Amino acid sequence: MKGKFAVLKSLLFAVVFTATAAASPVVGEAAPAFSGKNTKGQTVELSSFAGKTVVLEWTNNGCPYVRKHYGSGNMQKTQEAAAADGVVWLTIISSAEGKQGYVTPAEADALTAERGAKPADVILDTDQTIARAYEARTTPHMFIIDPAGTLVYAGAIDDTPTADPKDLATAKNLVLEALDDLKNGRPVATPESEPYGCSVKY
Repeated sequence: MKGKFAVLKSLLFAVVFTATAAASPVVGEAAPAFSGKNTKGQTVELSSFAGKTVVLEWTNNGCPYVRKHYGSGNMQKTQEAAAADGVVWLTIISSAEGKQGYVTPAEADALTAERGAKPADVILDTDQTIARAYEARTTPHMFIIDPAGTLVYAGAIDDTPTADPKDLATAKNLVLEALDDLKNGRPVATPESEPYGCSVKY
């Protein structure tokens, strides 16, 4: 009887643990932990940035919405403004091999240089482990994690869901606004928005 109880208890723990591990990311709660490889093959862990604000940016160079933000210089300017305030910016490429946006480490580095991008690191998430943990849906899809490890923003880079660079002139950069709120000790005014762009190529 005791043996059956132990087995049942073990199975129950496994179910609870699995459900917890697969829980959706929730703004206002702890950001999902992750570990991934950058273009140099080095391990990048979220836990190593404890005490710092972290931005996660999903990207796919074949996506016209991504090209809007990089071709105009908007994403680079946002990265530079974040870096100036000590924010860690992680660009994540989750396109599966053989699908749009997939790149090798060398191609990713060439792309970063060509774009004039300034992320702290580029993570190649080709098995989509990190993308699934954050339920990343689009490119771009943006997340901000505060120094305490809490997810404080999830959504679009701005409030104008088009692929037309001309619309950037009147768009509100939601990422910069959220970072400014954090910097000045205010609650993030817009903690969530609907992400727009191309689908992540799982």
